[in-house]
Amino acid sequence: MIPIKPLANLPTHDVTNMPPHLGDQDLWGGDAVLRECVLREGGGKAEAKFALFGKRMGAVEMFEKADLANRHEPEMKPFDRYGMRINQVAFHPAYHDLMAMAIENEVPNFAWNNPGAGAHVGHAALTYMFSQVEGGVMCPMAMTYAVVPALRGTSSVNEEWLPRLLSTTYDPRDIPVFEKKGVTMGMFMTEKQGGSDVRSNSTKAVPIGTATGMGEAYRLTGHKYFCSAPMSDSFLTLAYSEGGLSCFLVPRWTPDGERNTLYLQRLKDKLGNRSNASSEIELQDTWGVMVGDEGRGIRTIIDMVQGNRYYCAASSAALMRQGFIQALHHTRHRSAFQKMLMQQPLMRNVLADLAIESEAALALTLRIGRAMDEAENDEGASALARIGTAVAKYWVCKRAPGHTLEALECHGGPGYIEDSIMPRLYREAPLNSIWEGSGNVMCLDVLRAMHREEAAIPSVLAELEAARGGNASLDKAIEDLSAELAASEDLELRARRVTELMAITLQGALLVRHAPNAVADAFCASRLGARWTGAYGALPAGVDFDAIIDRATPN
Repeated sequence: MIPIKPLANLPTHDVTNMPPHLGDQDLWGGDAVLRECVLREGGGKAEAKFALFGKRMGAVEMFEKADLANRHEPEMKPFDRYGMRINQVAFHPAYHDLMAMAIENEVPNFAWNNPGAGAHVGHAALTYMFSQVEGGVMCPMAMTYAVVPALRGTSSVNEEWLPRLLSTTYDPRDIPVFEKKGVTMGMFMTEKQGGSDVRSNSTKAVPIGTATGMGEAYRLTGHKYFCSAPMSDSFLTLAYSEGGLSCFLVPRWTPDGERNTLYLQRLKDKLGNRSNASSEIELQDTWGVMVGDEGRGIRTIIDMVQGNRYYCAASSAALMRQGFIQALHHTRHRSAFQKMLMQQPLMRNVLADLAIESEAALALTLRIGRAMDEAENDEGASALARIGTAVAKYWVCKRAPGHTLEALECHGGPGYIEDSIMPRLYREAPLNSIWEGSGNVMCLDVLRAMHREEAAIPSVLAELEAARGGNASLDKAIEDLSAELAASEDLELRARRVTELMAITLQGALLVRHAPNAVADAFCASRLGARWTGAYGALPAGVDFDAIIDRATPN
């Protein structure tokens, strides 16, 4: 598109000291840290794909579509013009354009279409680039990605749905699955009375025929309180059958081509993530097929939850990256007190601190991706993926809101205005810390992994030992973590402390091993030092601020 060139002069004054339009971004070629991390963790075979996608996704046009999709929010359409119940949600055309962009570029299915080394690393790289532009579309993309392992154990479901889940064709039509070229998948587990405590669910499932168990049809009745992406073609949900809490696939259309009886009750009026619809859904004798073993619904659906949690870490790291880019652009082109903002010593401290937090978040996320890629043939990698996903989901998502706020503050008043992308990023930032398990749930999951996975703690300590001797502060943090893990009393009470320490030592170890000394030393001196408060812009004197900022600056 042709950029609009604004007038530089107004009747009363000249417009000066205002940043120019940022313009197109190259989200791959302009991000040295992303390229290094992806190549290091085994994702190099798709480098050409990432390079092309980074240019396409970073175009001004994509940011404008994201803005439109969020300003023109989804609209609930429970009935058609003739009074027939259709349970649809209408989206702005920009939303559909973004959905097509994601699916045509394998954002939801790269890992499954390209198995082996770099599969989940590549998925995270695509997620990281897309999420810098728009987060709402990524909700159905994350669930479509994450559902595949849960479906594979039920052959009849897998055979019908998997080919369409792996399609690179976006098909938004609300029609039966057997008529579609590509599909998306959603999930709804929580109910009003339980939230994360899904065992308190009250939805019931009754078999339609005499056969019961995996692959058999049931009728479900109940109310689901938080159902995102309700225009997905099918959903995984939990309901109590005779054998206990079980997992079911519930499509929008039944196998005989009739609309399924799942009823949209209302759309949630959310803080952020506004391009994506989230709803309450009533199930009234709704057709579904059991996925996985009866009574093992949580175990079946947890594979999907794990994938979604990995997405949350990658998406939060993306928000940090884009927030930094926006803050850097503003401070490079705005002066105060006879200096450009980024030349002011304290602003350089803030920018450098934002940069190292962003790099640490990405490094940890992609390292977990490599563990996921290696998990099938390596017990240690499998254990690291299991506990590391929970650690990264907790910590990276917990750090994103403060990081985004600091980036917004770098803009001053203009960052608080809706013309800027910053309010949208800021509203998006808390979501990943809530979705798929809030902070306490994630820390308790870390403890669960410690106790159930014999190789979990050894895999973490082995990762840390590989960096021992590279930084004195890191060495001490490793000892502190070992002491925390060895102390068995009040472990649940200390779960956040243990998870946080595990996260920052893992990040520190990765940076010490792989990042330039300026980045690693600054991270360890601040995050692993005795006086760290978590606030940004408090790096100690002696840090090479210029080297850190230059490394993070888009090429």
